[in-house]
Amino acid sequence: MITPETLSLWAPRPQRVTAVANGHRIELVRDENDWWRPAELPAELTDRVGGEVDYGFLLDDDPTPLPDPRSRHQPHGVHGLSQSYDPSGFAWHDQLWTGRQLAGTVIYELHVGTFTGEGTLDAAIAHLDHLVDLGIDAVELMPVNAFNGEHNWGYDGVGWYAVQHSYGGPRAYQEFVDACHQRGIAVIQDVVYNHLGPSGNYLPRFGPYLSEGRGNTWGDSINLDGPDSDEVRAYIIENALMWLRDYHVDGLRLDAVHALVDSRAQHILEELAGEVDALSAHLRRPLTLIAESDLNDPRLITPTQAGGYGLTGQWSDDFHHALYAGLTGDTSGYYADFGSPSALAKIIERGYFHDGTGSSFRGRSHGRPLDQERTATWRLVVCSDNHDQIGNRAAGQRLSSMVDHRRLQLASLVTLLAPFTPMIFMGEEWGASTPWQFFTSHPEPELGRAVAEGRLQEFAGMSWDTSSVPDPQDPQTFLRSKLDWSEPRTGEHAELLAFTGQLLRLRRELPDITDPRFYRSTATADDVHRTLTVRRGELVIVINFADTENSVQLGAPVDGELLTVGEAVFDNARSVRLGAHSALVGSVGQPL
Repeated sequence: MITPETLSLWAPRPQRVTAVANGHRIELVRDENDWWRPAELPAELTDRVGGEVDYGFLLDDDPTPLPDPRSRHQPHGVHGLSQSYDPSGFAWHDQLWTGRQLAGTVIYELHVGTFTGEGTLDAAIAHLDHLVDLGIDAVELMPVNAFNGEHNWGYDGVGWYAVQHSYGGPRAYQEFVDACHQRGIAVIQDVVYNHLGPSGNYLPRFGPYLSEGRGNTWGDSINLDGPDSDEVRAYIIENALMWLRDYHVDGLRLDAVHALVDSRAQHILEELAGEVDALSAHLRRPLTLIAESDLNDPRLITPTQAGGYGLTGQWSDDFHHALYAGLTGDTSGYYADFGSPSALAKIIERGYFHDGTGSSFRGRSHGRPLDQERTATWRLVVCSDNHDQIGNRAAGQRLSSMVDHRRLQLASLVTLLAPFTPMIFMGEEWGASTPWQFFTSHPEPELGRAVAEGRLQEFAGMSWDTSSVPDPQDPQTFLRSKLDWSEPRTGEHAELLAFTGQLLRLRRELPDITDPRFYRSTATADDVHRTLTVRRGELVIVINFADTENSVQLGAPVDGELLTVGEAVFDNARSVRLGAHSALVGSVGQPL
């Protein structure tokens, strides 16, 4: 069925707009705000009970109809006609769902296309019980908006309002969210508002959605502060509210917010946070906004009342870099400043490593101090691997392909027992052997070649061996990146899965682990012997990152041992002896 709202659009650039739908041509009328609406609709289109209608828009004398900028479904691809979809027609079963706050939550990041062999939302539902058994509180879906081709990371989307057809479309998305909620799992949707993909982006034909000449890493920036930017901002904010309202999503992960160029008095992030807070009050459930940013700028997560943007949380690159460098010994590129355990100790106590300190990778100072007294630790989302860190390595290597079983246990222990909000990348819980590679499926041969060549040039510029860089357009690159669900049942994979579950049970049982106060955590590092001691209330965590045995003196007597990795024994009540790449988690009689 088609409604007048379906065929309404903002389009200041064309002089004439005609809608086409099921063989009908419908002239649209322009108002003083450059919105075009149908004066009337044929009865055949409005009386189609239960039927969806293919439609598009003709601009001026162009005979080729364009898809709707607010299309909910693109079953014919991003270049084809849109298809109407009414999300209110879905029968939800999550009436008892009251939402989930970010505090205390464990996030699981997954990509729909590679999470299962089928690569669909329906197939993903079959593995939700695995996440429940593991102890996951929220799934974070990588972008699902419509993109060019059949498989893609999702960050080259052009149909921001549409759910990718190869994943199952909008109804399958609602079924997935509904299934998550019935199992007590929240859904966080990764959204991209900083750029559009290279194929299928017709928005500039309708209006000034882009700021030409003000580019970022991926192309022209979005017009957030130029002429006609009010409607562009409204387009973004309404899209965000759509996920949270119409699809019952619990939060959004905002991709690369440092690429949002906005000079207006109220930044788009602050405006978005205000609208989401208002919707949260109306829906009476918590709604979360998590920023991806490498700026180390606490304004993102500072409340608007204190002059910040009011977002709920942000990803922490510093934590990942310090943990990765500590486990692998890799101090190349942007890992250069993170090679010692003291870097991880500083992050645990202060949130950021670069908080105004010099960054050798950038050749300048970077970041700004975080106010530990007024900031909860859970506002920082941390991980030992994520789609970016894995996929942006030349061959898409997971941490599991670089370090042994023991160090994978250390990675899980540090991430899941740290004072922050932990995130697990799909398959990490069992040390998946499958890579996560950069893959595309652009139907246009020239674009496909350009993407593949650009990938090679990127790594050649960083002095990588480009022979290990897979062709993004090769279907095998995509297929190699799919999880192998037989692995969790065997050998060391099963052992690591059980260990991850044990850590998550400790999180649920011990309040000290989820305590959000910075002053309730202290960290002491010995860079010479490569050890780290963390106190969290009555909990003590001692880690040996070194290849050799070490003894660590403790400041308080240990009452009991809760968990160990490798060889870890008490020499006496105040000393622990750790084998190479080992750790001990114990309780102490005196709380911090």
